[in-house]
Amino acid sequence: MKSRLNLKPGMKGTKRLMEQYGKSLLYVRYRYDDVRGVRLKTVEIIVEEKPWKPASPLRDGDIVPIQVAYDEKVLRDQLKTLGGRWDPGAKLWYVSYGSIRGTELEGRIPAEYRKGRRRG
Repeated sequence: MKSRLNLKPGMKGTKRLMEQYGKSLLYVRYRYDDVRGVRLKTVEIIVEEKPWKPASPLRDGDIVPIQVAYDEKVLRDQLKTLGGRWDPGAKLWYVSYGSIRGTELEGRIPAEYRKGRRRG
């Protein structure tokens, strides 16, 4: 079976389906079955919407950099307790991701490292 036409809501041929499904309508597709000699009109609709947070590409054992200002002594002490190491050249703390996951420190990982980039 081949799909030959994919229509988005609002395109010609979707008006009645938009009235029926409203904002839940995502696509209208025309599929052709050569074996049976029929054309099928299908719709893709949203049936449920829930909040979702993508899983982190980082693993618990990954060493990640943390940005902490010099005057944030409480956070520096917390990193020391967690086994963090200071890199004076980069002016960053390095600690295992598993020890900071779910804490305020997780939000201090530089953006370029949040996508799974690892030290080393």
